[in-house]
Amino acid sequence: MRGLIVGVANENSLAAGCATALHEAGAQIALTYLGEKARPHVEPVARRIEAPILAPLDVTRPEQMDALFATIAERWGALDFLIHSIAYAPKEDLHGRVIDSSGDGFATAMDVSCHSLVRLARKAEPLMREGGAILTMSFYGSEKVVAGYGIMGPVKAALESTVRYLAHELGPQAIRVNALSTGPVRTRAASGLSHLDALIADAAARAPLHQQVTIEQIGAMAAFLLSPNARNVTGQTIYVDSGFNISAA
Repeated sequence: MRGLIVGVANENSLAAGCATALHEAGAQIALTYLGEKARPHVEPVARRIEAPILAPLDVTRPEQMDALFATIAERWGALDFLIHSIAYAPKEDLHGRVIDSSGDGFATAMDVSCHSLVRLARKAEPLMREGGAILTMSFYGSEKVVAGYGIMGPVKAALESTVRYLAHELGPQAIRVNALSTGPVRTRAASGLSHLDALIADAAARAPLHQQVTIEQIGAMAAFLLSPNARNVTGQTIYVDSGFNISAA
């Protein structure tokens, strides 16, 4: 299996957990880094999983996406899976009320966190000639109000809806599309949320399993969903949160 993982920020990111699990399952993995400042934090993950491709990718720069997929096409000629694990909102919009968010901030969050999945899927489709699987990352704040999650709630709701439409459109090509809705995890991206410590503690206390989910557990579920064992699973949002999502507030 050969696949692309977009969104490794460091060794503690959700995407890194997925990369490790897939590497252990025998996959060859291409990784990306946001820019030169991010590269030193991604390189240790790339070395550990023996990534044959490590390339820059800012999803707001079409030329970088074109170059990345040209490299994949030249080196591999095909792609079996894609993991989209990126999200961003300007701090002033993320930390404020949704009603006070700026148009530019909301649009930026939607473009980077949601529409980038569409653009990546469009590039991956021609390389998945024998079928494939696409996976993105979501959070419970897409369907319930989570204090401090702000505009990312509506954005993740849009992302989950996009998963369903992509699954419908790509199904005839045997390309499956799913989302993982994870419990709160202390990652670099999550550190931008206010009340993160309280959110993690509350999730562990209220979840039926009374455990905080780990990047290793998230990676294991990602590896399953991208494998032939999940060949009939598509268009779904799968929870990996110790059951937190079923608990009443």
